[in-house]
Amino acid sequence: MPTESRQLNLNLFIYPAGHHEAGWRYKDSAPERVLDIAYYQELAKKAETSKFDALFFADGPALADNIRYASRFRLEPLTWISALAAVTEKIGFIATASTTYNEPYNLARLFASVDHLSGGRGGWNIVTTGDESAALNFGFDRHPTHADRYERAGEFVDVVTKLWDSWEDEALVSDRESGIFADTDKIHPINHIGKYHRVKGPLTLPRSPQGRPVYLQAGSSPDGRSFASRYAEAIFTAHQTLGNAQEFYADIKARVKSVGRNPDHVKVLPGISPFIGSTEAEARALHDEFNELTQPEYSLHQLRRIVDADLSSYDLDGPFPRELISVEGERGASSRFHVVLDIIERENPTIRQLLHRLAGARGHWVQAGTPEQIADNIQEWFDNGAADGFNIMPPYLQGGFDIFAEEVVPILRRRGLFRHDYDGATLRDHFGLPRPENTFSQPQKASA
Repeated sequence: MPTESRQLNLNLFIYPAGHHEAGWRYKDSAPERVLDIAYYQELAKKAETSKFDALFFADGPALADNIRYASRFRLEPLTWISALAAVTEKIGFIATASTTYNEPYNLARLFASVDHLSGGRGGWNIVTTGDESAALNFGFDRHPTHADRYERAGEFVDVVTKLWDSWEDEALVSDRESGIFADTDKIHPINHIGKYHRVKGPLTLPRSPQGRPVYLQAGSSPDGRSFASRYAEAIFTAHQTLGNAQEFYADIKARVKSVGRNPDHVKVLPGISPFIGSTEAEARALHDEFNELTQPEYSLHQLRRIVDADLSSYDLDGPFPRELISVEGERGASSRFHVVLDIIERENPTIRQLLHRLAGARGHWVQAGTPEQIADNIQEWFDNGAADGFNIMPPYLQGGFDIFAEEVVPILRRRGLFRHDYDGATLRDHFGLPRPENTFSQPQKASA
């Protein structure tokens, strides 16, 4: 797959103190600044100087019960983004928001507001929320099943899309001479009545500069892939091997084509967490240094959340007890479960080795090497049908991003793989995505 007509999409995925679970303990990290907005504004400006497509923000509506050992609290992403948009001009912002624990109207207003105020730089990472404890924060006795969450998500996105389209592009007139501010014939109630939602509409503000925020999705389960083929314009995914990444990439592109969408308009963006040194040995030593800072109680808890197996009484340096893991039930439907299962079956690690494999980026691709080696690995996946770009997940901040931006990005540029400057002003421009037609104005155009 030649690279001449393609360029990488690169996002900076911001976790408060970095993506390695012990990143906050590293000597060059800055955990005392994780509630300082200037810290994130500095990162946003650096990423924009490097011409990154976007900053990516995770979220979850429940406090992790292992907060004792790691920097895993959550700032609310749309509030976060508003403060960063004010000090940047071109870089995009992708916020995670749940379809299970939000209402479409409120979420549509929040994202539309951010997209307007940022000049069209917003993206929505659509998640269904896998954390069962979230239900108790919203008045529910139990967390919906995996299938029910995806069914609700489909209806939720349909409603939000209609709300974002409820003002046609020409609805805002602002004609001082006539005194007409808005053409009400071009503002539409959506009158949605469905299984999960009843929404009259229209939205309280006009259609955004890029038509609507970019839709992203992060699930790789069968339900997640089906959902992505219908809605996603970019997909955040986790893979450990080129082969697995190629399988996912080919499957997603085929699914997208099968529903009548253009596969080039759906970007596949795996996560990569790079440990970078002047030599490979130096990079590996850095990775080992981080792993030595991990705390087994935290790591075991994280693993239990993924595979539903309590290994606290097992010898960490003994073989992983594969017989404890079942692919049946709710966890067996999780994409992250299958990433971990693949590591176990392919590498046959000890428990400690598996904990260290997951400590770097929770199942995403961890690479230790020189800047040239990291660039080689990125290019291999990009050139061989495994990725359209990457979410960069520094093990610690800010230095973990600085070295990638200063040492790896120039190599990618020299190879013609990454932009020297922005070609447009919106996130859709950066991703090479078309501005979507308005669902209300299409029939009128067809009959004209």
